[in-house]
Amino acid sequence: MEITNEQTNEQTVQPNREHKSSVFSLLFGKPEILRNLYSAIEGVEVPPDIPLDINTLSNAFIKGRINDISFILDKRLIVILEYQSTINENMPLRILEYIEALYRKSIDMSNIYNEKRIMIPRPEFIVLYNGEKPFPEKDVLLLSDSFMDTEDLPVENKIYLELIVQVYNINYGHNQEILQKCETLNSYSLLINKIREYTKSGLTLVKSIEAGIKYCMENNILNDFLREHGTEVINMLFYDYNFDDHVASIKREYFEEGRKEERKEWQGVVADQAAEIADLATENARLREQLAGYR
Repeated sequence: MEITNEQTNEQTVQPNREHKSSVFSLLFGKPEILRNLYSAIEGVEVPPDIPLDINTLSNAFIKGRINDISFILDKRLIVILEYQSTINENMPLRILEYIEALYRKSIDMSNIYNEKRIMIPRPEFIVLYNGEKPFPEKDVLLLSDSFMDTEDLPVENKIYLELIVQVYNINYGHNQEILQKCETLNSYSLLINKIREYTKSGLTLVKSIEAGIKYCMENNILNDFLREHGTEVINMLFYDYNFDDHVASIKREYFEEGRKEERKEWQGVVADQAAEIADLATENARLREQLAGYR
C-alpha cells in the first residue's frame, strides 16, 4: 500500500461501517437475552410472556452510524441500548436523533396535528461501558451539559429539554450484581478481559482474540455462540480494536497535536494494520478448522 506524506489511505483498509455490526449487537440481538439483560440492569423481573420487540434502526432512518440495539417492551417502554469502549460525551445528542427516528418508525406521524393526544412509549437510554480508562460503576450523561450559556443562568431558570443516559461500567469485576444476574453479559465481559490480558502479555491482536476465544470455549463460556460465529467475532473485534481505539488514538496524537514530523510513524501503523487485515482471510480459513474441533 502506498501512502502519501500528506494523507493516509485509512479509508481503503477500514471495514464498511454503513451498517454498524458488532459482537455486542450480534450476541444480544435476541429477545430472551435482552429480557435477561434488562432485568439484570434494572433489578426487575420481566416475565417471559411480556412481549419484547427489537426495533433497531436501519440506515433507512439514520444515515451513517447505526445504533446498537433498541427494543419496545410491552408496547409501553422503548429502550435504546448502546455498547461503548470509549465514553462519548455526545451520546445524549446522538440518542436524541435515534429516539426521534424510532418514534417516527413506531407511530403514524400524520396524526400529530390532530387535537387528541398521541400516547407514545416511555423512553429509557442505557450505555454499557467496557473500555480501559477508569470509570465509576454508574454515571449519567446529560443532554443539558451540552447547552451553551447555562453557567450564568439564574437558579430559577428551567432546562426545557433534557435527555438522561445511564452509563454502567461492565468491565470484568465491576457491577458484580448485574453481571451475576446476566450470564451472557458476564461471559462477554470475561472474553474482553481475557483478550486484553493476552494483548498485554505481548501477543498480537489477532492472536490475543484467538486465544481469548479458545480460552472461553475450553471453559464452556459462550460456547454455542462462538461455535456459530467464531471467525466473524474475530473479524469484528479486530476491526473495532484497531480502528476505533488504537489507530484512532494514534491519529489524534500525531495529527491534532501538530506533530507533523511523526506522520511517517502514523502511516507505518496504518500500513501494518492493513497488512494484518489482509492476512485475516488466510487466518480465518485456519480458524474455521480449529473452531470445528470444539464442536
